[in-house]
Amino acid sequence: MKQITLSKEFTVKGKGLHTGLEIEAVFTPAPEGHGYKFQRTDLDGEPTVDALAENVVSTERGTVIARGDVRISTIEHAMAALYAMGIDNCLIRVNAPEMPILDGSSAVYVEKIKEVGLTEQKADKDYYVIKQKIEVRDDTTGSSITVLPDDSLSVDVMVAFKSPVLSNQYATLEELDRFDSEIASSRTFVFVREIEPLVANNLIKGGDLDNAIVIYDAPMDKAQLDRIADLMHVPHKDVNALGYINERPLVAENEPARHKLLDLLGDLALIGRPLRGKVIANRPGHKINTTFSKKIRKEIKRQDLQAPAYDPNQTPIMDNNRIRELLPHRYPMLLVDKIIDKGDQYIVGVKNVTTNEPFFTGHFPQEPVMPGVLMVEAMAQTGGLLVLGSVDDPERYSTYFMKIDNVKFRQKVVPGDTLIFHVSFMTELRRGCAMMKGYAFVGEKIVCECEFMAQVVKNK
Repeated sequence: MKQITLSKEFTVKGKGLHTGLEIEAVFTPAPEGHGYKFQRTDLDGEPTVDALAENVVSTERGTVIARGDVRISTIEHAMAALYAMGIDNCLIRVNAPEMPILDGSSAVYVEKIKEVGLTEQKADKDYYVIKQKIEVRDDTTGSSITVLPDDSLSVDVMVAFKSPVLSNQYATLEELDRFDSEIASSRTFVFVREIEPLVANNLIKGGDLDNAIVIYDAPMDKAQLDRIADLMHVPHKDVNALGYINERPLVAENEPARHKLLDLLGDLALIGRPLRGKVIANRPGHKINTTFSKKIRKEIKRQDLQAPAYDPNQTPIMDNNRIRELLPHRYPMLLVDKIIDKGDQYIVGVKNVTTNEPFFTGHFPQEPVMPGVLMVEAMAQTGGLLVLGSVDDPERYSTYFMKIDNVKFRQKVVPGDTLIFHVSFMTELRRGCAMMKGYAFVGEKIVCECEFMAQVVKNK
C-alpha cells in the first residue's frame, strides 16, 4: 500500500461551534511523509501545528492541538474524514482558532474529498500494527479502550448515559470503506440540560439545531427553554415530550453512538500512522481517545520502526537456494537465510543464529556473542538483494559496500536468536548507487541499525 494525498485542494466554509466565527479551511495536497498539519493563516508567519497526539492540550467538547500559543480546536471531524478515506498527507490551512462545525459530522469533508480525488504517492504506507492486547482505562468515568491484533482496522463502540432518551447504544465499523455510507453523516449531539453550563464556559457560540442533535431528556418549564433558546440565538420552540428536538430526523437510530465512533477515528488519526487492529471502546470520549493515541505515540517515538511480522510457517519470497543464485557469498560469509517480504522500497530478511556459527569459536569462547560488524554485513547482504531487484538479469550483477554511517549497537546477539533485517532505500538508485537504512531486530527490539551506501556492478 502506498501513501495517499489529495489530487487537488478544496475549501470548506462555515461557523465555528465554540467561537461562532465565520471560518474558511483549505485542504491542500502534501508530499510523502508530511502527515497531517494545520496552518493558522490568520496569524503572523502562518505557523503550523502537527496533528499528533503529543500536541493535544485540551479535550473539553472537542480535540484541541497546540504548539506554543498557536491553537486549533474541533479538529476531529476533519481528521476522521482524512483518516477513513486513506489520506496520509494533507496540509489544512485555516483562518481561525478552530475548524468550522459545518453540519456537525464528517459528511461535507468526505464529499469534498471524493470530488477532488486522491493521488497515490511513491512511498509505502507506514502502518502501526497491533501485535498484542493494549488497553487504557479511566476508572473515574468508567471509559476504556481495548485494541487487539487484527489484519485491518475495525471499531466497536458502546455508549451509556444516565438518560431516558439516550441510555445504551452500540455502533460498529467493520471496514474503513464503509465509513462514507455508515458513519460520516452522524452528527455531534448535546443534551438541553448541558447548554447553559457550556455557554457559561464560553463554548458552543455557534451551536444550533442544524449542526448538532439536541436531546431533551429532563422536563423544563417554558421560561427556561426560552432562556436557553435566547442564549443560543435560535427561535423559541414548544417541546411537549422528551426526545430529539431537531427538525431533521436522525440518520440512524444509533446516530449518537455512530458519532462517538467518528470522533474516535478522528482522535486515532493523531497517532500519525494508519492503525491495524480491532478497537473496542466503552464510553469513549476525547480524553480517553487521545490518551490511547498518546500511548502509541510514545512507543513510536521510542522505536521509529516496528519489528516486521515473522511467521516461520510462511513460504519465503526467496529461500537460501535463490539467495545463493543472486549473492556471491558462501560459507562462512553468507549471512542471510531467507527473504520473507519485499516491496519497491524495502526488503525483510532472516538470519537464524546458531551455536555452530564459526565466529563463536573465538568471539568469545566463554560468552558467545555475534560480532557487530557481521550484523552490519548481514544487513548489507539483505540490502544487496533489494538493489538487485531493480535491475534486469540480477544474476549478472554484484553489490558492493561504499560507505557505512551512523552505526548503533543496542543489544548483544547470542546463539538461539533470530535476526530480522529491515532494509529500505533512503535515496533513489542513481548510477548504480543508493543510500539505504538498515535495522536488525530480535523479537520486538532493535539490536543494531546503520546507514550505508551500496553500488551495483555488472559482473565481468
